[in-house]
Amino acid sequence: MSHLPAAAAPNATRVAPPLEAPRRYPAQKPSDVYLFGTCVLDLFFPEAGMDAIRLLEREGIKVHFPQGQSCCGQPAYTSGYTAEAREVARAQLALFGGDWPLVVPSGSCAGMFRHHYYELFKDEPETLRQVEALAERTYELAEFLLEVCRIELQDSGAPVKVALHTSCSARREMNTHLHGRTLLAQLGQVERVDHDHESECCGFGGAFSVRMPDISGAMVRDKTAALKGSGAAEVVSADCGCLLNINGAFEKQRDELRGEHLASFLLRRTGGKEGGK
Repeated sequence: MSHLPAAAAPNATRVAPPLEAPRRYPAQKPSDVYLFGTCVLDLFFPEAGMDAIRLLEREGIKVHFPQGQSCCGQPAYTSGYTAEAREVARAQLALFGGDWPLVVPSGSCAGMFRHHYYELFKDEPETLRQVEALAERTYELAEFLLEVCRIELQDSGAPVKVALHTSCSARREMNTHLHGRTLLAQLGQVERVDHDHESECCGFGGAFSVRMPDISGAMVRDKTAALKGSGAAEVVSADCGCLLNINGAFEKQRDELRGEHLASFLLRRTGGKEGGK
């Protein structure tokens, strides 16, 4: 569920984000970054957030985590509560005012920063300049590791078949599926298997799963059936909302298959955690 940026007010300095412009990456990785933990990761997958930090620190980067951060504003925004989303977003803008890149271990939240804040602040030219500056230095975690750190992974785990799930908005807005595939391809003992319904929504969609539980339930049943049918022994995703929904469905179905955040999977496979199998 996505809102495309509408035309900005006449006094706005920028009417829309550069959705189709090729992204230019810095020649060198930075010494410092901000991490935006996302509300779902903070509440349900805190270890994945710590693993993201460990991956970045392993690259020689100091990670800064402003304690006042909360939500990017996406749930309110996609539910039509624009004024409320704007105030949540304004609070986040105040926390990341430096020049460091903002790394987000969630493609959908990174997309909110990079694309939809333009719409929220289209009538505030001064704030819009802040939005533009933040958008230019916002990266989804897999993108940052691949394109900015230019990470080279050495697999230390046993052979395994893995299915990659990417949130639908992250695919559209951040190309997270391409970054995830490329990182997994660096792992010599990991075979990524394709699955039906790969590009389809898992049914979470933030508030959508609450407002439309029957439709959401049917969608996640299709998704879990496709994942199980792929023959994968593990499921990996870079979006915690999807993981929450998919893992909940697996648990309800009494299936042992579970999804793991990409950060945790990469760290585990490359010797950063015990038992990299």
